[in-house]
Amino acid sequence: MNHLIAPSILSANFANLEEDIQMLNKSDADWIHVDVMDGLFVPNISFGFPVIAAVNNFAKKPLDVHLMIVNPDRYLKEFKDVGAEIITVHYEACTHLHRTVQAIKELGCKAGVALNPHTPVAVLSDILHDLDLVLIMSVNPGFGGQKFIDHTYHKIHQLKKMALESNPNLYIEIDGGVSIHNSLALLKAGANVLVAGNAIFSAVDQHHAIAELKKISPNILSA
Repeated sequence: MNHLIAPSILSANFANLEEDIQMLNKSDADWIHVDVMDGLFVPNISFGFPVIAAVNNFAKKPLDVHLMIVNPDRYLKEFKDVGAEIITVHYEACTHLHRTVQAIKELGCKAGVALNPHTPVAVLSDILHDLDLVLIMSVNPGFGGQKFIDHTYHKIHQLKKMALESNPNLYIEIDGGVSIHNSLALLKAGANVLVAGNAIFSAVDQHHAIAELKKISPNILSA
């Protein structure tokens, strides 16, 4: 599977979000990553339904919606209705995770589960075969621009091994501190979806920044 790039619009220019979405449409990005925060599960607040609906009006790439919220079950249909094609909930926020995953799938969306830095990948062993995606947080959730947590590489290796046994088509997504400097190591460890925010939107040439992340080839990986 070729790796995917999912720029996080948490780092976009909120005063001119349409321009940044149009840039992503024309770029080599595969998905548009939307971080939803409620001020409860994490200490920050980000996008609500009207903003996501507005993004969806212009987006030509799938919306990859990452719910950093408590009780996500309450809003799954609403996120689907405003354009989410991938919905990822946090393991730490779901009391009945299997029920939540099935509800996402019944809406026709890809179902993902995110893990905070302190949560081991082993907790997903009984549900991994039901998932389309696992998102490993490589920073503490809530704010952009944090330093990458090196233990993430070990978690990716573990998850990749689990996936090969029960779900070889699993998307393994990394979110937090991803840049051109660590992307090759992340892909070698087993990741296949890279979320990048500051590394893209703070670049002088954003198209080029996305292209650089995207062009890492299997030949390089096997070298």
